[in-house]
Amino acid sequence: MKNYDVIVVGGSYAGMAAALQLVRARRSVLVIDAGKRRNRAASRSHGFLSQDGADPAVIASTARAQLEAYPTLSWVDDLVVKASGSRDAFTVEQAGGEVYGARRLLLATGVSDTLPNVNGLAERWGTSVFHCPYCHGYELDQGQIGVIAASSVSVHQAQLLPEWGSVTFLTNGVMKLDESTLQDLSARGVTVEATGIDRIEGHADVVLTDGRGLGFAGLFTAPKNAPSTSVAENLGCVLVETPMGTQIQTSETKETDIAGVFACGDVARVPHSVSLAVADGAWAGAQIHRSLVWRSS
Repeated sequence: MKNYDVIVVGGSYAGMAAALQLVRARRSVLVIDAGKRRNRAASRSHGFLSQDGADPAVIASTARAQLEAYPTLSWVDDLVVKASGSRDAFTVEQAGGEVYGARRLLLATGVSDTLPNVNGLAERWGTSVFHCPYCHGYELDQGQIGVIAASSVSVHQAQLLPEWGSVTFLTNGVMKLDESTLQDLSARGVTVEATGIDRIEGHADVVLTDGRGLGFAGLFTAPKNAPSTSVAENLGCVLVETPMGTQIQTSETKETDIAGVFACGDVARVPHSVSLAVADGAWAGAQIHRSLVWRSS
């Protein structure tokens, strides 16, 4: 069994940002990644300084190439199915059966999105249906924007999105708005549509159950998130509920309640974006390195 200073479970933006700090400290790092970036359906990434408008796949491939220039970096394209052990003595098993050892683990697995059960929505996720206005709002060119209710977070979206266009809040039977909320939305120029949604078709055209059609430049919704694998749960890491779903609980140093196990990126913080994931990963990588230097910490 080959041993490393750190195994990073998940090689998207947060995981790679953490790995970069560690290999630059000449630590041995193994990244194991299943190749399922959360934003793989998006053709452009926005709001990330120096990469605004770039293809997120290109950002990821460039980052990997830069990492692989460091001799202490190893990479395996596979899914981690099991992790166990304790500080300084962890083992990780990949789907292909190989087992690796590490002194520290970093969980950067990302999250899965549970979307509203609306016909045609999942097929448009990341292309004309979004969750983050800072990532996708500007490109809608102040056009018609629809917000599809999914949870209490949807009200927040409907209140915020008039900054980017004319907003219709489609409650779709998910929630009944109180008078105070209705007044607030009206004051912001938001139209509330209570009729249910039958389907989404075309680019972002909503067909209501009464047959009416509403055309939009783009749609927003608030999916429920959960860690994309059960590795953290099986390790015994504490999971916490947020308005956006379930995430791994970490300290300010990004360490979980399991000594030697750290977590970063979308699986360990809200809100979510590429730039925030990179920052979180860079911080986690530095903190893991410090834990290797000061072993009592």
